Parts: sequence; C-alpha cells; structure tokens
Amino acid sequence: MSTLLLQDSERLALRMSELPVDPGVYLMKDLEGAVIYIGKAKNLRNRVRTYFQAGTEHSPKTQIMVQQVADFELILTDTEAEALTLEENLVKDRQPRYNILLKDDKQYPFLCITWSEEYPRILVCRPRGYRKPKDKYFGPYVDAGALHETVKFLKRVFPLRQRPTPVFKDRPCINYDMGRCPGICQRLITPADYRRTIEEAQQVIQGKTDELVQALEVRMGDAAEELHFEAAAKFRDQIQNLEMLSERQKMSIPDPGISRDAVALAADSYRVVVQIFQVRKGKLIGRLGFSFQATQEEPGPLLQTVLEKHYRSLDPEDLPLEILTQYELPTPELLEAWLSESKGRKVTIKAPQRQMKAELIELVVRNAELELQRLTRSSDVHQQALVRLMEVLDLPSPPQRLECYDISHIQGTDTVASRVVFVNGKPCKADYRHYKIRDPKIQAGQPDDFASMAEVIGRRFKPNQSEELPDLVVIDGGKGQLSSARAVMEELGVDHLPTIGLAKRMEEIFKPQQSKPILLDHRDVGLQLLQQIRDEAHRFAITYHRNLRGKRMTTSALDEIPGLGPSRQDSLLKRFSSVPKLCKASIEEIAGVPGISQKLARVIYSHFHPS
Repeated sequence: MSTLLLQDSERLALRMSELPVDPGVYLMKDLEGAVIYIGKAKNLRNRVRTYFQAGTEHSPKTQIMVQQVADFELILTDTEAEALTLEENLVKDRQPRYNILLKDDKQYPFLCITWSEEYPRILVCRPRGYRKPKDKYFGPYVDAGALHETVKFLKRVFPLRQRPTPVFKDRPCINYDMGRCPGICQRLITPADYRRTIEEAQQVIQGKTDELVQALEVRMGDAAEELHFEAAAKFRDQIQNLEMLSERQKMSIPDPGISRDAVALAADSYRVVVQIFQVRKGKLIGRLGFSFQATQEEPGPLLQTVLEKHYRSLDPEDLPLEILTQYELPTPELLEAWLSESKGRKVTIKAPQRQMKAELIELVVRNAELELQRLTRSSDVHQQALVRLMEVLDLPSPPQRLECYDISHIQGTDTVASRVVFVNGKPCKADYRHYKIRDPKIQAGQPDDFASMAEVIGRRFKPNQSEELPDLVVIDGGKGQLSSARAVMEELGVDHLPTIGLAKRMEEIFKPQQSKPILLDHRDVGLQLLQQIRDEAHRFAITYHRNLRGKRMTTSALDEIPGLGPSRQDSLLKRFSSVPKLCKASIEEIAGVPGISQKLARVIYSHFHPS
C-alpha cells in the first residue's frame, strides 16, 4: 500500500464498487498495514462509503483517521449480532488506536480489584491501555470524592490489604494491631481466606449488600453459639455499617426488586457528557460518567455506541435486567439480544415517556447537565493551553496525554530520571515513574545527560509496553538531549510520536529537524503548561535523587564501623530511624537492639563519640 485512499481516486472508486451489502466487520489500515480502526455494519456498502463521501460531516477524530486510511479489510457475517461480537473480539485483540470512542475521557476514576495479585488490593485508578485480564474494574465514577470515601468505608468494615508494599520485613505494621489488615505482609492469613474477604467487599460494590448482610447474620449467630463473642461482635459491627450504607443508597423508584441502569446525556458544541445511574434493588450503587468531544452523531446512536462500549467491559453478573434511555436507540433489539445472551436472562431496553421511570431519566439528565457545566468551567483554561500547543507545534489535535522526562545527579553520582504525566492539562500522579540509571559508564565524576536520557527513553518505549502512548513527549533540555531521545525512538519505531525539547535558559522549544527554536511570550498559556510539566518533572527527579543520596550517605557512615554488617545496620535504622538519632543513643539503648551485643554497642558508641 503505497498511497492513501483519499489520494488515489481510481483505487478508491474500485474499492467502493467492491463493497457488499452484507453485515460484517471492516478493518481500516494505514500505509504500513497496521489496523487503526475496526467497525461493524448492518450493510457494509452503506457504512464504509460514508467515510469517503464528499460533503459528509465527521468528527475531528474521524476526519484524522480517514486521512490515514490506505486500505481496508472486510469480514462478512450472517447477522449484525455476529458482527457486534466479532468486532468486540477484534478490538480487544488488536486495540486499534482510533477505536476508543471515549479516548479523551480521562476525567473520571475507576475502582479496581487486583485479582491478578496473590493478595488483591482495592484501589482507585485511571486505567489506560492494556488491563490485566484477571483484574476487575468498576466505573468510571463521576464523584471521585465519594469513590474515595467508598474505599475508606470498605477498608474500615473489612480487614483488607492497606499498602502495596510492607512497612517492615519481619513484623506487621500498626494496621494489623488495629484490625484493619489481616497481616498480609507476614502471610498471617492464607490467600484463599483473604480472597473470601475481598469477595465480600466486591458484593458491596456490586450492590449485593442485602445478601451479604444475611450471610453475616448467619455467621454471627454461629460464632455466638460457639461462644466466640469477639468474632460475633465483629460480624455485628460489619452488619451495622452495611445497613447504614444501604439506608444512604435507597431511592424511591418503581419495582425496587429490578436491577436497572438509567442513561442520559447533556451536550454543547464542544463536549458530550453521558451519565449512567446504576440502581440495584432500589439502591443507587453507582453514578458513572463518560465525557468526550462533541460529534455529529444524533443522541440515540451516540447513546447506543456508549452503551455497547460500556457493557463490553462488564461481567455478566454486573449487567442490569433493564436499561432506561433518554432517547430511542437505533437498534435496541440488537443490543438487547447481545446483552441477554451474555446475561443468561432477558434484558430489556426502554425509553420511558411518563410516570416514575421518566422521572428517573429526568434526574439523570439534570445531573448530566450539572456535570457538563462543571467540566466546561474547569477545562477552559487547560483546553486553551492544549489548543495553543497544537497550534504552535503543528499537532493534528490538542495533546491529551503529555509525558515529560528529566535527569538529576551531582557530577554523575546517584544519577536518576523521572517521568511525569499530564492528562488534559492536569497531573496524573498514578502514572509518574522513577528510573535509576544503570549505565556503568555513568558514575561519580563522569556525568552524561545524553546517555542517561537515551537510556530512560529506551526503557519507557521498549517493545511490548502495555502503557498508553503519549500525544506529546517533552524532554527537559536542549538539542543534545532531544537528539539522544529521538535516536532511540527511531530505533524502537516510535519516532511518529511528537517530541520536543524545552531548554530552561531562555525557555526555548526545540523540534526535531529544526535548527531554530520556537520562542513564546512568557504569558503564553501553552508555554506556561510546558513550564509546569517541566518543573514538576524536575521536582520529582530531584526528590528521588536526594532520597538515594541520603540512603547512600547513611549506609556509608555505618559501613565504617567494624563488625556492623548489612543486617545489623538495618536493625539499628529500624530502631533509631536515622544516623543522627543513633548518634544520640546511649550504649544501653544501642545494646537493646536485637543482634547488637554489649561489646559491639560500645564500638558503635565510640565511633560517634571518639573523645
């Protein structure tokens, strides 16, 4: 494929004439043969032709995608339902970059249970790109504050893993003493028993609080009969907390025994906000939200596209039995058939016009409108900066994900690098990363910022990375650092990513293959955003560098004491937390540390008090 379809009118006309009227899936490909978009259609001829017809209005994302299409592949199916299932499987397998309808929807967090780990955690995150198949995600939730409160509630009611890594090597932390953690770091509970606790917490997230309360009441009664009153009291406290949560979640709606989702949207000329109220047994267990750039699609088809994407990510047990929509969907029977097959029970889709179900939809509409107003106010400044960067750097669209890299060291000593990530103009700290430079040539007295930058870029963009690629890479430095980074990116095949260097002396912006830098006024909102992410990368790098240097200097001070090996050094630092505090300790206090004899204590004391 040597040319793009839009640039070869004869080949385009030929390919359009070959299109069948059957249902199926189409795979759009670029010049290199890579699949960039996958879609389904009831009539492939009608659907695919719309992409290339003159005068057809498309969203900015679709316009950009069509301009990169060099060819397409078709897979015929017997029915549209089969095409929907095939499209789902192909998208999961190939993950084309233009297949993410909600690509710019990074406003809302998810709740994740890391079932891929031996001892799963419950955490709030904003996942992008590849997700581990065993991990379970809920969301995205509109109210981040309420989501964090939910996680706190779960960790208060259930003894759960509190930290990603242990505080101590040989004993549990204070969370174990408080009953907040079952002592996972010391394996004081088996993985199977702990996973049963996680399953109970998951029931709360899924709105199955009543079933859980009933099970806990049985266990409380059994514990009381066996005279295990302390265990019975814990079950009682859990039941009381869960009942209080249920009272707060109750809503006045018809048919409280039916699980249903109510879906509505609000839109302006720039943005669309979709909200989903998850109601289970009369309780509002989740308020989910999606936001993305405005498109030319009508509200009904847009809602159906969002619902198809959303329900693909859910397990059958999490699917509702009834879906209420603000607008009529174009093919509700197709979505009903697909969801019913996945659920194993009949799933219905309605657009209610009156009575209490319509009132529920009105409630969702009001919430979507309020969220649209909030996002518009908060994003104006950030969006202006992103649009300005698009104009200045000649980017195809405003960069949603920016990554900035910085190097920190003192004359080659303790050389480290940092990566900070901004999404929609705001820090995304969950994606920050530290790198300890491994190049043996870089050591005290032999700094090499160019080699250090090349190493960290190579580690970030090495093949088979699961992280989402950035829309703009910012290198803290001038032409040298930028050239080092670009050389590695070309070797790894990611040189298509827009990359710039930002030199601090005059805030010059360097682009590859351009000798003259771009100079912006210090009041320029685009430059201010670049300065913000560069300063954040510098802060993050230097903090890590100082920590490493402090640990090294501490270790060096203890290394000078004869008879004090690494194990005893760790014991002393655990007891006194720092070398200055150890200096102030008496011989008796030092000898009280496990593994430190009276004789060694005197040696340590004498080292710090030579007089």
